[in-house]
Amino acid sequence: MIELLKEDDAPKKIGHIQFGLLSEDDIVRLSHVQIVNRELFDLVKRKPTPYGVLDNKLGTSDKQAMCTTCGLSIVDCVGHFGYIKLQLPVFHIGYLKNIMNILQMICKSCSTILLNEEKKQYYLRKMRNKKMDNLQRKSLLKKIFLECRKTKECLKCGSTNGMIKKSGAFKIIHEKYKGKTESLQDYYALYDDAIKYNPEMKSHIKKAQDDLNPLVALNLFKKISYQDIEIMNMDPVIGRPERLILTYMLVPPVSIRPSVPMDGGSGTNEDDLTMKLSEILHINEHIRSNVDRAEMSAIMEDWDYLQASCAIYINSDVPGLPLQMKPTKAVRGLSQRLKGKTGRFRGNLSGKRVDFSGRTVISPDPNLNIDEVAVPQLIALTMTYPERVTDYNIERLQKYVINGPDRHPGANYIIYADGVKKWLKFGNREKFAAELKIGDIVERHIIDGDIMLFNRQPSLHKLSIMSHKARVMPWRTLRFNECVCTPYNADFDGDEMNIHLPQTEEARAEATILMGVTNNLITPRNGEPLVAATQDFLTASYLISRRDAFYERYRFALMCTHFADANEHIDLPPPAILKPVELWTGKQIFEVLLRPSVKSHVLCNFETRSRTYSKNLYMCPKDGYVYFRNSELMCGSIDKSIIGGGNKNSLFHILMRDFSPTIAANCMTRLAKLCARFLGDQGFSIGIPDIKPAEDLDRKKREIIETAYKKCAVFLKDYESGSLQLSSGCSMEQTFEAKMNQTLSQIRDDCGKLCVNDLPNYNSPLIMGLCGSKGSNINIAQMICCVGQQIVNGTRIPNGFTNRTTPHFKHFAKNPKSKGFVSNSFYTGMIPTEFFFHTMGGREGLVDTAVKTAETGYMQRRLMKALEDLSTHYDYTVRDSIGGIVQFIYGDDGLDPAGMEAKDRPVDFLRAMMSVKSTRQCRNEPEMKPFEIRKLVESIIDSSKFEACTDLFKNEIRVFFNGNEKTKGYIQELISLRKQFKLSSFDLNDNEDEIIIEDNSPMDISTTTTTTTTTTTNNAVKITNITTDIEMNESNKEENDKIEKERIEKEKESKRLKLLGERFANEHVVNQIHRITKTQIELFLDICLDKYSRARIEPGTAVGAIGAQSIGEPGTQMTLKTFHFAGVASMNVTLGVPRIKEIINAAKNISTPIITASLNCDYDIRSARIVAGRIEKTTLGHVATHIKEVVKRAGCYLSIKIDKNFVDSLQLEINSKTISQSIASTKGLKLKPEQITTNGDYKLRIVPPANIREGSLYYLQFLKNNLPAVIVKGIPTVNRVVISKVDEKQERYQLLVEGYDLRAVMATPGIKGTHTTSNHIMECENTLGIETARNTIMSEIDMIMTSHGMSIDIRHVMLLADLMSFKGEILGITRFGIAKMKESVLMLASFEKTTDHLFDAAVHHRQDDIVGVSECIIMGVVIPLGTGLFKLLRKSNKNNLPKKSLLLQD
Repeated sequence: MIELLKEDDAPKKIGHIQFGLLSEDDIVRLSHVQIVNRELFDLVKRKPTPYGVLDNKLGTSDKQAMCTTCGLSIVDCVGHFGYIKLQLPVFHIGYLKNIMNILQMICKSCSTILLNEEKKQYYLRKMRNKKMDNLQRKSLLKKIFLECRKTKECLKCGSTNGMIKKSGAFKIIHEKYKGKTESLQDYYALYDDAIKYNPEMKSHIKKAQDDLNPLVALNLFKKISYQDIEIMNMDPVIGRPERLILTYMLVPPVSIRPSVPMDGGSGTNEDDLTMKLSEILHINEHIRSNVDRAEMSAIMEDWDYLQASCAIYINSDVPGLPLQMKPTKAVRGLSQRLKGKTGRFRGNLSGKRVDFSGRTVISPDPNLNIDEVAVPQLIALTMTYPERVTDYNIERLQKYVINGPDRHPGANYIIYADGVKKWLKFGNREKFAAELKIGDIVERHIIDGDIMLFNRQPSLHKLSIMSHKARVMPWRTLRFNECVCTPYNADFDGDEMNIHLPQTEEARAEATILMGVTNNLITPRNGEPLVAATQDFLTASYLISRRDAFYERYRFALMCTHFADANEHIDLPPPAILKPVELWTGKQIFEVLLRPSVKSHVLCNFETRSRTYSKNLYMCPKDGYVYFRNSELMCGSIDKSIIGGGNKNSLFHILMRDFSPTIAANCMTRLAKLCARFLGDQGFSIGIPDIKPAEDLDRKKREIIETAYKKCAVFLKDYESGSLQLSSGCSMEQTFEAKMNQTLSQIRDDCGKLCVNDLPNYNSPLIMGLCGSKGSNINIAQMICCVGQQIVNGTRIPNGFTNRTTPHFKHFAKNPKSKGFVSNSFYTGMIPTEFFFHTMGGREGLVDTAVKTAETGYMQRRLMKALEDLSTHYDYTVRDSIGGIVQFIYGDDGLDPAGMEAKDRPVDFLRAMMSVKSTRQCRNEPEMKPFEIRKLVESIIDSSKFEACTDLFKNEIRVFFNGNEKTKGYIQELISLRKQFKLSSFDLNDNEDEIIIEDNSPMDISTTTTTTTTTTTNNAVKITNITTDIEMNESNKEENDKIEKERIEKEKESKRLKLLGERFANEHVVNQIHRITKTQIELFLDICLDKYSRARIEPGTAVGAIGAQSIGEPGTQMTLKTFHFAGVASMNVTLGVPRIKEIINAAKNISTPIITASLNCDYDIRSARIVAGRIEKTTLGHVATHIKEVVKRAGCYLSIKIDKNFVDSLQLEINSKTISQSIASTKGLKLKPEQITTNGDYKLRIVPPANIREGSLYYLQFLKNNLPAVIVKGIPTVNRVVISKVDEKQERYQLLVEGYDLRAVMATPGIKGTHTTSNHIMECENTLGIETARNTIMSEIDMIMTSHGMSIDIRHVMLLADLMSFKGEILGITRFGIAKMKESVLMLASFEKTTDHLFDAAVHHRQDDIVGVSECIIMGVVIPLGTGLFKLLRKSNKNNLPKKSLLLQD
């Protein structure tokens, strides 16, 4: 038989999802059975009742039963729908708002939209425009809605239309005649007959309303025309308005609401949905029987109950339900199953539980490579990898099959080509192994070298999940090298981590390249290394590299084998000391570590200051200047700044940038092995004697504390006498506390310095503090000297009892002891009050951490959702998933933050030059003169080689060579060096060509010297081609004149030769210091070009996700409550997490709005005070000496006197005239200008109006109470103004204005408007436009990060600012802002307000194209980012077939 219909088995991809509303026909067509029976089970047969809610036609939840529709079991049957026909229509609770909006927009008599014909056509044309996005459609619909709401009379039928309101939970009423008394009388007349028969109704007639019940609404909706539906942004085919009202109800399959049998088989526990459906059927039946009996009141009651039941079934959290209808216990409706963290969207679609994963405790193992993870054998036996049998691996896989599931390395299953799966626990494994064919799949155990994903929660950035190579080992923990702790933020105090095994070769390849530890040594947040030496490794490196560390041959060779594991060929360097015994220094270990063999090409060159650096560069007394030349450590001891993380000048970062990440990783592995084994041999411990203070130290500590106590006593005395000098903008109390806090906090720092200077250099805590492995000066000081001042909430300990901290102190005590100063150390032990204060300080830290975790977690999620779909494309633009451009070029320069070197630029030119000069000396080439260097550099930069580079980068290279106003270039340094040695500069820009001699005057004109050329070869100076022409005077004079002249000439000649000799010697010296050749310059520029090319951002990079993580992840390390004093002690600005939250929420009101205003005359404090007076809010209460009522026979009035001295001292520009204008313009007082009279500059009189004779006294009392609040000068929204210095060194002032209204401040005379900024983003947008707001977002976030000591690449912040502003207005990263930024329904549903977005999408026939990250994950489609971005086109060479001849062709 010929196959008529061949099933298409080509791969399919879901193109888009169309949301819409189901009609009655759709519901019936979808269903397999009508549900009519409310009974769940047949009690006799113990089976589900036919046509009941658990009918087997809907699928089954019982393992024994089969589905009667498809005949499949519980595992394979997907479930089938049924339907219930409702006796009366009810509102769908999800669409109630939409139903009300539609009813408001149409006439309640003829169902026509309330617009005239012209507007109808205009709006219809707009709505049909396909280019409009959802945001524009929404605003257009709102406009139409408001237009319709204004129309009170239908233009078609002339009937009256009023407001639509909700009454109770589900009642919709129409206030038809509200405010129209004539129409109301006509309306009430309709009830005249009813009142005749029932007089009691008369009192209730006023409450009568037009009730739009579901039946009325349904009939109205059915009459709406096609065009009107389109104007309402609905689809007349798949989303007619009558479908918003339920007449038929879908019954979901049993599989999503399974029955759970009770223990003992005595019945089942039913799902909430099943019970609710059963209830709906019951009410439905009840209504039907009542309709037959025509019992109207019973029907209405049941109808309400049916409405409530259907509403609870859809959404169990319906607000405004009457008490009798509320369910007794909480029910999970359909909405609740989709919403929230554990709902369908977030719990089962966006994130799922996975197979092939394991979790156990972690522990350290320095003997592993940094890209390895030790997997316990138990996990290795259980987790399998499906390996396909090929010619190359068949023998290996046969061995695994023979070993079986219980022996490692073995296999658990074989999957044959026909899909049959065989378990290897039982049966003849040798036979199975022999029968293995090419193409079969063996599910083998994990073996060494498998690629595994390693992850620790919370996964705050992409480095929280990386790929490692497995190494199967005994015992039960996952082990890895401690260098990799930082990216995971792991420690070994009981942390657990997760491990995953990718199941395909493609997944393994991507995991290795994109997620491998070796390729992720640096954080994309700012390009600093994160995988680096920590703790013990730092201590050991410091001890090994100290100046006094010398090792004999056997010890040095042993240490070399420590890190090599006898796997590497090692060439020992020559010893540093030959006699009396050969000794090697610890510094030479690092030479061998970097370059074990002389054949190695790793020649590392850099110099930097370490943590202990003090002075004199290479000759630093503390050996703190580290200099590596060609991988030899010349000087300096190794500490955290050299091999630790978070520093771009560190050894591993330089190895990675100059060579490759693999070389850096290998060095790190060697270092870890060396340090762990060295400390094992050497030993390093800490004990009580280490922190026992010497007597001398104790005495000095007491002196420090006594001095501070004396200072505090002086402050206290001044405070009590009131003679303490106030700080700018502070009260007496604040000034006193600030000074005490400063003095007492200083004690601990002083003690720290004391300890560092006094402790011996073998002291263990000191060694750890110096090399940066653990602890700091403060920790040492607290253990040895004193614990210091305890701070709670940024101040000293507050009062816990009446006027004192604890009952151990006197009332009102403010001395250091009573306010939380702990003078004891941990060694001496604290007294009870000190201990109590210390716990208060500790408690704050714990609470802070707990609160911060939740805050930052939610912030990170919001950022991630908003930025997740931004990526770079092949044209280097940053676009969102629907192709909207957010940035024309990423970060304005198209460079990757992870590829940056020093100062956030792609190349560190100084180090590159140093490296070139050290590795390639080019001794046989002539050196280049300044003008030659300039010419060569320009020609190479302008060549095609540098075409792809930006002008910015080319200019950076030019600046490095030529310099600019701020920096001295390489050529300028060479020129100034030549001038210093009195040599010709050889610069085309310089005019001086003559040789300079000692007295700085040109040489004798009578002598001409030809150009001299110097060639430096084997340290000899050759002088070539020197000729001198001497003019001889051949006059006929006496002989001794002639002899004298000859003598002078000889002297001149010898002087000249001496000068020339000096000059060539100087040339030689300059060459030693500053020589560069053509090859070196070319090599240098090649290195620059190579580094620049590597630093360019790759198309497809998920820059959005990386940016969100880079901003969110540091948030977890910030403190929550932080204030920073903006120049003056009293002006504190919110920082930390709350401030970042304000910025990304685009909050309208912020906690500390501050406007920084520059002054036109910024060097004079008096002019600053005058301008401050113009801005600061001054009320009448401030400036009046009195406001009093005066009662005389002629009448009564209010007398106001202004304090002249106060006005003059503050230099306020006010007088009685301006004050009277201010009083008259204050709205609440209702005073007319004629009521106010002035008497001189400083007196006013206010009389009551003539019409209130009797109550005039009360009126004056009212004025007297309200006048002090009248603003007479300044900006009402400003709280206060503080004058602060621009910086401490200069006497220049600026104003800090606390409050809003940037425009008014900028317009104030005396303010430099162009240099005035605000930290309030929305105000910047309203006043100065969106670009200013964008810049403010960037500068504010950057300032917050910097003040917390965190660096974050400006490109990430720039992307966030661009995303918040690219729609033309500032949108916050909140549920409202994201809804405006994004089109996708699924993405919005997976974020917040799940059901609202879904209902809205259904009403407005939205379409989701499944292009964003969230949607793709939910639908299981490849995400168009990274490796999923590009598409491949294949050219198929089809043969052109001859055209078919048609039947009726000539």
